[in-house]
Amino acid sequence: MSLIELFKRPGASGFGFASTADDVTAGINLQGRTILVTGCNSGIGYETVRALAKRGARVIATARSEEKARAACSALGPEVVPLACDLAAPSSVRSAVRAVKDRGWRLDALIANAGIMALPKLEQAFGYELQFFTNHIGHFLLVTGLLDDLAEDGRVVMVSSDAHWRAPRAGIELDNLSGEKRYDPWSAYGQSKLANLLFAKELAKRLSGTQKTANAIHPGVIRTNLGRSMPWILRTALRIGEPFVLKTAEQGAATQCYVATHPGLARVSGQFFADCNVAKSSPISYDATLAARLWQESEQIAAQVAQH
Repeated sequence: MSLIELFKRPGASGFGFASTADDVTAGINLQGRTILVTGCNSGIGYETVRALAKRGARVIATARSEEKARAACSALGPEVVPLACDLAAPSSVRSAVRAVKDRGWRLDALIANAGIMALPKLEQAFGYELQFFTNHIGHFLLVTGLLDDLAEDGRVVMVSSDAHWRAPRAGIELDNLSGEKRYDPWSAYGQSKLANLLFAKELAKRLSGTQKTANAIHPGVIRTNLGRSMPWILRTALRIGEPFVLKTAEQGAATQCYVATHPGLARVSGQFFADCNVAKSSPISYDATLAARLWQESEQIAAQVAQH
Protein backbone atom coordinates (compact mmCIF):
# COMPACT_ATOMS: atom_id res chain seq x y z
CA MET A 1 0.00 0.00 0.00
CA SER A 2 1.41 3.39 -0.99
CA LEU A 3 1.70 6.28 1.46
CA ILE A 4 -1.13 8.10 -0.32
CA GLU A 5 -3.37 5.01 -0.19
CA LEU A 6 -2.63 4.59 3.52
CA PHE A 7 -3.45 8.24 4.17
CA LYS A 8 -6.77 7.94 2.37
CA ARG A 9 -7.82 4.60 3.83
CA PRO A 10 -11.50 4.50 4.92
CA GLY A 11 -12.33 4.89 8.59
CA ALA A 12 -14.71 3.02 10.89
CA SER A 13 -17.74 4.17 8.90
CA GLY A 14 -16.45 2.44 5.76
CA PHE A 15 -15.91 5.82 4.13
CA GLY A 16 -12.97 8.18 4.18
CA PHE A 17 -10.94 10.90 2.49
CA ALA A 18 -11.56 9.68 -1.06
CA SER A 19 -15.27 8.89 -0.70
CA THR A 20 -17.63 10.97 -2.81
CA ALA A 21 -21.17 12.19 -2.21
CA ASP A 22 -22.38 9.49 -4.61
CA ASP A 23 -20.48 6.85 -2.65
CA VAL A 24 -21.96 7.74 0.74
CA THR A 25 -25.53 8.01 -0.55
CA ALA A 26 -25.45 4.83 -2.67
CA GLY A 27 -28.43 2.64 -1.84
CA ILE A 28 -30.22 5.36 0.15
CA ASN A 29 -33.68 6.21 -1.19
CA LEU A 30 -34.47 9.84 -0.43
CA GLN A 31 -37.80 10.00 -2.24
CA GLY A 32 -40.35 11.85 -0.14
CA ARG A 33 -37.68 13.69 1.84
CA THR A 34 -37.00 17.42 1.72
CA ILE A 35 -33.53 18.81 2.35
CA LEU A 36 -32.43 22.45 2.33
CA VAL A 37 -28.89 23.27 1.23
CA THR A 38 -27.38 26.75 1.40
CA GLY A 39 -24.76 27.84 -1.13
CA CYS A 40 -25.95 25.69 -4.01
CA ASN A 41 -24.39 27.57 -6.89
CA SER A 42 -20.82 26.25 -6.79
CA GLY A 43 -18.35 23.79 -5.32
CA ILE A 44 -19.44 21.36 -2.65
CA GLY A 45 -22.85 23.02 -2.33
CA TYR A 46 -23.68 22.22 -5.92
CA GLU A 47 -22.35 18.67 -5.60
CA THR A 48 -24.41 18.16 -2.45
CA VAL A 49 -27.58 19.26 -4.21
CA ARG A 50 -26.80 17.09 -7.21
CA ALA A 51 -26.12 13.96 -5.15
CA LEU A 52 -29.22 14.36 -2.98
CA ALA A 53 -31.47 15.02 -5.96
CA LYS A 54 -29.99 11.96 -7.68
CA ARG A 55 -31.23 9.85 -4.75
CA GLY A 56 -34.75 11.25 -5.08
CA ALA A 57 -34.83 14.07 -2.52
CA ARG A 58 -36.65 17.32 -3.01
CA VAL A 59 -33.84 19.83 -2.47
CA ILE A 60 -34.43 23.46 -1.58
CA ALA A 61 -31.28 24.99 -3.05
CA THR A 62 -30.36 28.47 -1.91
CA ALA A 63 -27.99 31.10 -3.26
CA ARG A 64 -27.72 34.84 -2.77
CA SER A 65 -30.40 35.33 -5.41
CA GLU A 66 -33.04 33.07 -6.88
CA GLU A 67 -31.59 33.72 -10.32
CA LYS A 68 -28.20 32.35 -9.27
CA ALA A 69 -29.80 29.32 -7.65
CA ARG A 70 -31.95 28.62 -10.72
CA ALA A 71 -29.06 29.04 -13.14
CA ALA A 72 -26.85 26.69 -11.11
CA CYS A 73 -29.43 23.95 -10.62
CA SER A 74 -31.56 24.14 -13.76
CA ALA A 75 -30.18 20.85 -15.09
CA LEU A 76 -30.76 18.90 -11.88
CA GLY A 77 -34.46 18.24 -12.33
CA PRO A 78 -37.83 19.56 -11.13
CA GLU A 79 -37.34 18.41 -7.54
CA VAL A 80 -34.62 21.01 -7.02
CA VAL A 81 -36.32 24.21 -5.85
CA PRO A 82 -34.25 27.42 -6.18
CA LEU A 83 -34.57 29.94 -3.37
CA ALA A 84 -32.91 33.25 -2.54
CA CYS A 85 -31.13 33.39 0.80
CA ASP A 86 -28.41 36.00 1.20
CA LEU A 87 -26.92 35.16 4.58
CA ALA A 88 -25.48 38.66 4.98
CA ALA A 89 -28.96 40.19 4.61
CA PRO A 90 -31.38 39.36 7.46
CA SER A 91 -34.39 40.36 5.37
CA SER A 92 -33.38 37.81 2.71
CA VAL A 93 -32.98 35.10 5.36
CA ARG A 94 -36.40 35.91 6.81
CA SER A 95 -37.93 35.77 3.33
CA ALA A 96 -36.38 32.34 2.79
CA VAL A 97 -37.79 31.13 6.11
CA ARG A 98 -41.25 32.40 5.15
CA ALA A 99 -41.02 30.76 1.73
CA VAL A 100 -40.28 27.37 3.28
CA LYS A 101 -43.06 27.77 5.82
CA ASP A 102 -45.54 28.88 3.15
CA ARG A 103 -44.90 25.69 1.19
CA GLY A 104 -45.68 23.63 4.27
CA TRP A 105 -42.72 21.32 3.75
CA ARG A 106 -41.17 19.49 6.68
CA LEU A 107 -37.38 19.49 6.44
CA ASP A 108 -35.69 16.15 6.87
CA ALA A 109 -32.32 17.88 6.87
CA LEU A 110 -30.87 21.37 6.70
CA ILE A 111 -27.29 21.61 5.47
CA ALA A 112 -25.71 24.98 6.33
CA ASN A 113 -23.05 24.87 3.62
CA ALA A 114 -22.61 28.44 2.34
CA GLY A 115 -19.85 30.69 3.54
CA ILE A 116 -17.11 33.19 2.77
CA MET A 117 -13.42 32.71 3.53
CA ALA A 118 -10.44 34.78 4.70
CA LEU A 119 -11.41 38.22 3.43
CA PRO A 120 -8.12 40.13 2.97
CA LYS A 121 -9.43 43.32 4.57
CA LEU A 122 -11.94 43.94 7.31
CA GLU A 123 -15.46 44.13 5.97
CA GLN A 124 -18.58 44.48 8.09
CA ALA A 125 -22.32 43.90 8.05
CA PHE A 126 -24.41 45.84 10.55
CA GLY A 127 -21.26 46.61 12.50
CA TYR A 128 -20.07 42.99 12.72
CA GLU A 129 -17.12 41.38 10.97
CA LEU A 130 -18.51 39.99 7.74
CA GLN A 131 -17.26 36.40 7.98
CA PHE A 132 -18.75 36.04 11.47
CA PHE A 133 -22.00 37.63 10.36
CA THR A 134 -22.37 35.65 7.12
CA ASN A 135 -21.07 32.26 8.18
CA HIS A 136 -22.57 32.21 11.66
CA ILE A 137 -25.29 34.81 12.22
CA GLY A 138 -26.90 34.28 8.81
CA HIS A 139 -27.13 30.54 9.45
CA PHE A 140 -28.22 31.14 13.05
CA LEU A 141 -31.17 33.17 11.74
CA LEU A 142 -32.02 30.55 9.14
CA VAL A 143 -31.73 27.45 11.31
CA THR A 144 -33.50 28.85 14.36
CA GLY A 145 -36.20 30.23 12.09
CA LEU A 146 -36.84 26.77 10.68
CA LEU A 147 -36.48 24.60 13.80
CA ASP A 148 -40.24 24.17 14.05
CA ASP A 149 -40.27 23.01 10.43
CA LEU A 150 -37.80 20.19 10.98
CA ALA A 151 -39.27 16.71 10.74
CA GLU A 152 -39.47 14.76 13.99
CA ASP A 153 -36.16 13.12 13.12
CA GLY A 154 -34.77 16.09 11.18
CA ARG A 155 -31.04 16.74 11.03
CA VAL A 156 -29.08 19.99 11.07
CA VAL A 157 -25.62 19.79 9.52
CA MET A 158 -23.32 22.77 10.03
CA VAL A 159 -20.39 22.99 7.64
CA SER A 160 -17.55 24.07 9.89
CA SER A 161 -13.88 23.50 9.08
CA ASP A 162 -10.62 22.35 10.61
CA ALA A 163 -9.81 26.04 10.26
CA HIS A 164 -11.70 26.45 13.55
CA TRP A 165 -8.36 25.51 15.16
CA ARG A 166 -7.13 28.93 13.94
CA ALA A 167 -9.72 30.85 15.95
CA PRO A 168 -8.39 33.38 18.48
CA ARG A 169 -7.18 32.10 21.84
CA ALA A 170 -10.47 33.15 23.43
CA GLY A 171 -12.31 31.10 20.82
CA ILE A 172 -14.97 33.70 20.13
CA GLU A 173 -13.86 37.28 20.76
CA LEU A 174 -17.15 38.52 22.13
CA ASP A 175 -15.55 41.92 22.78
CA ASN A 176 -14.36 42.23 19.18
CA LEU A 177 -17.13 40.89 16.96
CA SER A 178 -16.82 44.08 14.91
CA GLY A 179 -13.21 43.17 14.08
CA GLU A 180 -12.16 46.76 14.75
CA LYS A 181 -9.81 46.04 17.68
CA ARG A 182 -7.80 43.57 15.62
CA TYR A 183 -8.36 41.74 12.37
CA ASP A 184 -6.54 38.82 10.77
CA PRO A 185 -8.23 37.11 7.78
CA TRP A 186 -7.57 33.53 8.85
CA SER A 187 -8.18 34.08 12.53
CA ALA A 188 -11.52 35.70 11.71
CA TYR A 189 -12.41 32.84 9.38
CA GLY A 190 -11.42 30.36 12.08
CA GLN A 191 -13.63 32.18 14.56
CA SER A 192 -16.61 31.97 12.22
CA LYS A 193 -16.05 28.23 11.70
CA LEU A 194 -15.67 27.69 15.45
CA ALA A 195 -18.97 29.54 15.83
CA ASN A 196 -20.58 27.05 13.41
CA LEU A 197 -19.25 24.17 15.51
CA LEU A 198 -20.27 25.67 18.85
CA PHE A 199 -23.71 26.41 17.44
CA ALA A 200 -24.13 22.77 16.41
CA LYS A 201 -23.10 21.58 19.88
CA GLU A 202 -25.41 23.99 21.70
CA LEU A 203 -28.26 23.16 19.33
CA ALA A 204 -27.73 19.45 19.93
CA LYS A 205 -28.00 20.15 23.66
CA ARG A 206 -31.24 22.08 23.16
CA LEU A 207 -32.65 19.28 20.99
CA SER A 208 -31.88 16.66 23.64
CA GLY A 209 -34.94 14.54 24.36
CA THR A 210 -36.14 14.75 20.76
CA GLN A 211 -35.21 12.72 17.70
CA LYS A 212 -33.77 15.81 16.00
CA THR A 213 -30.01 16.05 15.71
CA ALA A 214 -27.34 18.66 15.07
CA ASN A 215 -23.76 17.97 14.01
CA ALA A 216 -20.87 19.87 12.45
CA ILE A 217 -18.46 18.75 9.75
CA HIS A 218 -15.14 19.54 8.10
CA PRO A 219 -15.52 19.00 4.35
CA GLY A 220 -11.81 18.94 3.61
CA VAL A 221 -9.70 21.38 1.64
CA ILE A 222 -11.34 21.65 -1.75
CA ARG A 223 -9.66 22.53 -5.04
CA THR A 224 -12.53 24.64 -6.27
CA ASN A 225 -12.71 27.21 -3.47
CA LEU A 226 -9.02 27.91 -2.90
CA GLY A 227 -6.69 30.64 -3.95
CA ARG A 228 -8.48 33.93 -3.98
CA SER A 229 -7.42 35.04 -0.50
CA MET A 230 -4.47 32.78 0.23
CA PRO A 231 -0.91 34.11 0.22
CA TRP A 232 1.21 32.76 -2.62
CA ILE A 233 3.42 30.67 -0.34
CA LEU A 234 0.40 28.78 1.00
CA ARG A 235 -0.96 28.24 -2.51
CA THR A 236 2.42 26.81 -3.53
CA ALA A 237 2.53 24.50 -0.52
CA LEU A 238 -0.93 23.19 -1.29
CA ARG A 239 0.00 22.47 -4.89
CA ILE A 240 3.02 20.46 -3.70
CA GLY A 241 0.90 18.53 -1.19
CA GLU A 242 -2.14 18.21 -3.45
CA PRO A 243 -2.28 14.37 -3.50
CA PHE A 244 -2.44 14.37 0.29
CA VAL A 245 -4.65 17.31 1.21
CA LEU A 246 -6.83 18.52 -1.66
CA LYS A 247 -10.21 17.01 -2.41
CA THR A 248 -12.43 17.31 -5.44
CA ALA A 249 -15.83 18.93 -4.96
CA GLU A 250 -17.41 15.47 -5.21
CA GLN A 251 -15.25 14.27 -2.33
CA GLY A 252 -15.75 17.49 -0.38
CA ALA A 253 -19.52 17.06 -0.46
CA ALA A 254 -19.34 13.54 0.96
CA THR A 255 -19.21 14.22 4.68
CA GLN A 256 -22.20 16.55 4.79
CA CYS A 257 -24.24 14.16 2.63
CA TYR A 258 -23.22 11.29 4.89
CA VAL A 259 -24.18 13.07 8.10
CA ALA A 260 -27.45 14.35 6.61
CA THR A 261 -28.70 11.03 5.24
CA HIS A 262 -27.01 7.91 6.57
CA PRO A 263 -29.48 5.73 8.53
CA GLY A 264 -26.82 4.76 11.05
CA LEU A 265 -26.54 8.35 12.30
CA ALA A 266 -30.19 8.77 13.28
CA ARG A 267 -29.33 9.17 16.97
CA VAL A 268 -25.90 10.79 16.65
CA SER A 269 -25.85 14.44 17.74
CA GLY A 270 -23.38 17.05 18.92
CA GLN A 271 -20.43 15.54 17.04
CA PHE A 272 -17.78 16.82 14.67
CA PHE A 273 -17.14 14.78 11.51
CA ALA A 274 -14.31 14.78 8.98
CA ASP A 275 -13.83 12.32 6.12
CA CYS A 276 -17.22 10.78 7.03
CA ASN A 277 -16.08 9.77 10.52
CA VAL A 278 -16.29 11.33 13.96
CA ALA A 279 -13.17 13.46 14.39
CA LYS A 280 -11.32 15.41 17.02
CA SER A 281 -11.99 19.13 17.25
CA SER A 282 -10.13 21.85 19.14
CA PRO A 283 -10.24 21.85 22.96
CA ILE A 284 -12.19 25.10 23.08
CA SER A 285 -14.90 23.63 20.85
CA TYR A 286 -15.95 21.53 23.87
CA ASP A 287 -16.49 24.63 26.03
CA ALA A 288 -20.21 24.39 26.79
CA THR A 289 -20.18 27.73 28.61
CA LEU A 290 -18.75 29.49 25.56
CA ALA A 291 -21.31 27.79 23.31
CA ALA A 292 -24.15 29.01 25.54
CA ARG A 293 -22.71 32.54 25.63
CA LEU A 294 -22.39 32.56 21.85
CA TRP A 295 -26.03 31.49 21.51
CA GLN A 296 -27.13 34.29 23.84
CA GLU A 297 -25.03 36.84 21.96
CA SER A 298 -26.40 35.57 18.64
CA GLU A 299 -29.97 36.02 19.88
CA GLN A 300 -29.16 39.60 20.82
CA ILE A 301 -27.65 40.27 17.39
CA ALA A 302 -30.67 38.67 15.74
CA ALA A 303 -32.96 41.02 17.67
CA GLN A 304 -30.76 43.99 16.79
CA VAL A 305 -30.95 43.35 13.04
CA ALA A 306 -34.60 42.27 13.05
CA GLN A 307 -35.68 45.38 11.14
CA HIS A 308 -33.02 45.06 8.40
